[in-house]
Amino acid sequence: MTLQELQRQFLEYLEIERGRSLRTVSNYEHYLSRFFEQTKIKFPKDITDSVVREFRLWLNRQSAGNRSGRGIAHHETLKKKTQNYYLIALRSFLKYLVRQNISSLAPERIELAKTPERSIDLISSVELDRLLAAPTGSDLKSLRDKAILELLFSTGLRVSELCSLPTDLDISKDEFSVRGKGEKVRVVFLSASARQALKMYLSKRNDMDDALFIHYGNQAKVLKKQGKSLRLTTRSVQRIIKHYAAIAGITKNVTPHIVRHSFATDLLANGADLRSVQALLGHANIATTQVYTHVTDAHLKEIHKKFHGKMRK
Repeated sequence: MTLQELQRQFLEYLEIERGRSLRTVSNYEHYLSRFFEQTKIKFPKDITDSVVREFRLWLNRQSAGNRSGRGIAHHETLKKKTQNYYLIALRSFLKYLVRQNISSLAPERIELAKTPERSIDLISSVELDRLLAAPTGSDLKSLRDKAILELLFSTGLRVSELCSLPTDLDISKDEFSVRGKGEKVRVVFLSASARQALKMYLSKRNDMDDALFIHYGNQAKVLKKQGKSLRLTTRSVQRIIKHYAAIAGITKNVTPHIVRHSFATDLLANGADLRSVQALLGHANIATTQVYTHVTDAHLKEIHKKFHGKMRK
């Protein structure tokens, strides 16, 4: 059986048995296809240490701006994190081959590249307050935007999770379930301000659309004419937050994910434990959540001031 045939079966396995999203399956298809095209191998037995090493060298020399370019780039190359996506897809494919009793390179032979420690972009609590207060109108669009901002900070939702929420969301119990990455379900909680913002927004809606957050105005007219969904996309939410960040006088590049960061750091700074924050964020790995500890240890500065250097005259 050729690698192309096995790749098709593997992608079907990811979609059906593993329940991966179509976007994830598409990404894996891209990464594996690039590996097969570049190495020109045909069969599982052709995947060897040397083949993988040559591919990694090629990958490491690709331009970030032109990923199909040849030779060593003279400007920014692919980030290690991006390179690891290819390796993760290949390793998953090799694990699938093991399950099918097909001889190939052992999955554990694929070692991921070391990546720089992740840094977190943050806005201050004062900037956050200004951002949340930026939508001031009583029209439907302003009420929608207010609800979006309050909901993001109250729940720590990913922007994709926010966009997928239904209009019949039950907010009477101040909590609801959301389906996140890997189809995993978790419970998120509404603050009083988020619940109030949602109530005001929903009370003014009189449409029958299934989506909680939809387009209004000229954009809605264009979408209706084209027969497309009115549901906000992740890009639309990004633009909305950027708009209100400018109104709030915030010069940083504020994104939905930065609001998610603010949610996590707010919890940790006020005494929440890391495991609880991990569950609220929907992180599969605690290591993903641990990145926030580096920006929430403000009390260490006070400890240093209080206890350091007291023995010196």
